[in-house]
Amino acid sequence: MSRGRFGFLVAVTLVGSIIGGALGGWWLAPSPVKAQKTNGVNAEEFLLLDTNGKARAGLGLDKNGEVGLVLTSRDGNRKLALSPDDRFVVKLSDQGGRILWSAP
Repeated sequence: MSRGRFGFLVAVTLVGSIIGGALGGWWLAPSPVKAQKTNGVNAEEFLLLDTNGKARAGLGLDKNGEVGLVLTSRDGNRKLALSPDDRFVVKLSDQGGRILWSAP
């Protein structure tokens, strides 16, 4: 194979790769899920984790489908829960689950 033909083959391969990549990216580009808005996020649970990966806050649904917000102290000894569906809308409890303070 001559040097000219080799250079031509390399150039055609390069241009073909660029065009194929561009067309493939456009044709195979993912489309947004129909249930989600393009400017929103949908989930059943949101967790805020500390640097150790421990959940410190959570917003989500419990096993009964009731919504709630839970904040946990740094040492894990106290938990503040907010749930409009619960008997106590706001409650502060210790690690054992004993309610320290609550509000209807």
